[in-house]
Amino acid sequence: MLLRALAWMFSTDLAVDLGTANTLVYVRGEGVVLNEPSVVAISQKDHALLAVGHEAKAMLGRAPDSIQVLRPLRHGVIADFDTTEQMLKYFITTVHRRRRLVHPRIVLSVPSGITQVEKRAVRASAQQAGAREVFLIEQAMAAALGAGLPIQEPGGHMVVDIGGGHHGSGHPVVSRHRVLQVRTHRGR
Repeated sequence: MLLRALAWMFSTDLAVDLGTANTLVYVRGEGVVLNEPSVVAISQKDHALLAVGHEAKAMLGRAPDSIQVLRPLRHGVIADFDTTEQMLKYFITTVHRRRRLVHPRIVLSVPSGITQVEKRAVRASAQQAGAREVFLIEQAMAAALGAGLPIQEPGGHMVVDIGGGHHGSGHPVVSRHRVLQVRTHRGR
């Protein structure tokens, strides 16, 4: 009990943009502390994590058959639950300088219009990676907040996201603390 309370005291809360192309981790007061490709290299033999981020991306197209190099997210959502969990765990421990007992609260951005099943998968993946609490925010709302838009006002603000996982159109309108309209098309 005391050990858990002490671990929480020294935990740094994180905001994570888990993107198809890159993952960004933000820490309040420090800014973006991690910007790595969302790529993972795994041993085919025992499914051990071999490399993550820049190191894994350098292996794309060059790895031997015994190593599988994956992008665990597709079109902004988790395509491979276990690999995403390993990648998140690696990023959390990297940001927390390898302290294993740390369990941060995490805010994760998710694409507007994802299903409840996909939201549960994102939340579960972050919890399994070591998060104490997980909060989800739609990417459009996160972008509007980050851009300093007055989201509390009744006027609409269109947010255009040109991320690595966007193959279709998606132009959410943000107003009065809500994402009002979303039209998305996921490429195949």
